[in-house]
Amino acid sequence: MVEEENLTLPITGRYVPVMRSDGPALMPVFRSQHQAELLMWLLLHPEQEYGVTEMAARLGVPLSTLHREVIRLDQAGLIRSRTQGRNRLIRANVDHPAAKALTQLLEITFGPRAVIAEEFAIEGAEQVVIFGSWAARYEGQAGPPPHDIDVLVVGKVDRADLYDAADRANARLGIEVNPVVRTAKQWADPADALVAQIKESAHVTVLDSREQVSS
Repeated sequence: MVEEENLTLPITGRYVPVMRSDGPALMPVFRSQHQAELLMWLLLHPEQEYGVTEMAARLGVPLSTLHREVIRLDQAGLIRSRTQGRNRLIRANVDHPAAKALTQLLEITFGPRAVIAEEFAIEGAEQVVIFGSWAARYEGQAGPPPHDIDVLVVGKVDRADLYDAADRANARLGIEVNPVVRTAKQWADPADALVAQIKESAHVTVLDSREQVSS
């Protein structure tokens, strides 16, 4: 993930330490990976409204961190928020002039986390894992932009359903999606060469039927 480094800035003749977060490797134009992921999820689901606490759990981000990003995006007019009791509800501001362009940008960069999870939620899929170059960039490893998305589905699925899901994801993302399947037993077998390779390198679990996050 994104690492932080200490810097010092000269202020009135003294050097004061501050923290700087590098932009995400997938698309470093964003302030942080948390900001990009939050904006991605809201723009890719513009018809839905989410609680900040729910979104922090969904993205695996500390609530305080996500709250700061919500404030920044709200002030910029990219999202809309309202309070309901003690809850703060947020959604994308699709009327913002940059909304369409940002949606396209985020869909092809951070979008696979949401798109792959949605399209590969097929019968028999217990887990869905993205590996390969996209996962490496997502985890903060420097390198060229990914040209395809490698997807592992754990479970017993119909091959036609699997390839239909890949075609739908390809159409949404505009990038080739390469699916493979392993049973739960194979996924737990360290002797399986592909499984060992995936587990030893960057990989992102985008769907786990055993730990569903409610929508």
